[in-house]
Amino acid sequence: MRYVGMDYHKGYSQVTVMEENGEIVNQAKLTNEPEALKRYFEKIGSCEVVLEAGRNWYTMYDLLEELVEEIHVAHPLKVRAIAEARVKTDKIDSETLAHLLRSDLLPCIHIPQPEVRDNKKILRQRMFFVAVRTMVKNRIHDIMDRQRIKTEQFSDLFGKGGMEYLKGLELPEPDNSLLKEQIDTLEELNQHIETTNELIHKMAEEEPRLKWVDSIPGIGEFLGLLAIQEIDTVERFSGPEKLAAYAGLVPSTYASGGKVWHGRITKQGNKYLRWAMIEAVRPALKKSVYLRNYYVRIEKRGGRNHAKVATARKILGLIWTVLKEKREYQEHWKSRLPSIRLSHV
Repeated sequence: MRYVGMDYHKGYSQVTVMEENGEIVNQAKLTNEPEALKRYFEKIGSCEVVLEAGRNWYTMYDLLEELVEEIHVAHPLKVRAIAEARVKTDKIDSETLAHLLRSDLLPCIHIPQPEVRDNKKILRQRMFFVAVRTMVKNRIHDIMDRQRIKTEQFSDLFGKGGMEYLKGLELPEPDNSLLKEQIDTLEELNQHIETTNELIHKMAEEEPRLKWVDSIPGIGEFLGLLAIQEIDTVERFSGPEKLAAYAGLVPSTYASGGKVWHGRITKQGNKYLRWAMIEAVRPALKKSVYLRNYYVRIEKRGGRNHAKVATARKILGLIWTVLKEKREYQEHWKSRLPSIRLSHV
């Protein structure tokens, strides 16, 4: 068996082929074309390949799947931690990957099935459109503030009445033209979001696990689907604390001289899952007595930000439980909802 380290880039890949004893038998710079890859790996023979998880890594993964014995996808940050080098070139990177694979020291990531990867694309597309829409709305608010136009009469400036009002405004140039462009962009984004929502609704109909996750307060269709797809198979996490670490929702820890300090959350992990849990906190506090009591208790001890993150971690733990036990969430907390200012959550 031979081991191949691949430093994958957009237009080409640098590969290093290594024998079991560590001897380098070939190094080459390949174009990322299917035929070129096929010819090369036919000459190499039976081998395992490793590439780092980066932008569009799954494109190369799909190309190699029928050409080699096994493909490994390495965690880029952990690879750097194991084998940091002062001199960094494509050849050195591919050699490092091959050595780590040969020595069985490779820190690998989970590789979802193609269907899961496709679902993630749809969900992340919606997140992108919503983020851009928020930016456009903020720019419209900037124009209103710049022109000292009051909009407090609208509960939602971007609802039906608010949009009619905005379209009827005549402002001094260039703000008048800028406003019209922003309104056109906003309406186009709304249409894109609606189209993506249709794909998400179809996805929801075909996802049996959604009924378990959606039963948790604060988790609706979109956040539920996002959590399910990002987690993929819950069995790969031995407990809720492992899942929280995967989402980057655990505090950083520093230990020295027998003393231990806990700092801010690591934010190293799945940023989409972390975002979804933070987004779920506000609606969860409106619906759940248990989670609101939990939030208030943490807030008194550590402040709002600490309470928000802790509650997000708690919600993620509930998701782990319902997925693991294949059941809907049931809340048995019967006390009254404590008072809380949700505007600050």
